[in-house]
Amino acid sequence: MSDILFQALPTEMVAAYRAGGPDAYGMPPERRVSDGDGIPCRHCLGFVAAGEDYLVLAHRPFPAPQPYAETGPIFLHAGDCHRYEASEILPPMLESPDYIVRGYDRDDRIVYGTGAVTPTERITQRATELMARDDIAYVHVRSARNNCYQCRIERAQAGI
Repeated sequence: MSDILFQALPTEMVAAYRAGGPDAYGMPPERRVSDGDGIPCRHCLGFVAAGEDYLVLAHRPFPAPQPYAETGPIFLHAGDCHRYEASEILPPMLESPDYIVRGYDRDDRIVYGTGAVTPTERITQRATELMARDDIAYVHVRSARNNCYQCRIERAQAGI
């Protein structure tokens, strides 16, 4: 069993967005149709297939606004999809060559020196190393090209 868990967005949050609930900027999600070219859903942690509707919205993966609470675009299937459950396994949407892996403290602040562009095959190892530290509460996986939020990693015993 792994010491870490990859966490997708909670189903309740995704349901609210699908019902037209406001994003981090108070706007309703935009609806688009996928061309099948790498639209990663932050709920199932898979991809939106060509021809499927998806939502694009501003998401802030932090409990409250503060200087370190980055906000950016994410995608979600517009229709139902199952929340990612193989939480100890690298999610299928993580297929780029590398990602930013970065630790945050209990106050939701970046722990300086933890952020690194990490080859995809080393994400689990890097996250495990970070989560072994007492000053790290959780880890984000973010796009190495655009800094977009991909998913959160937590300790297995602290999983949602």
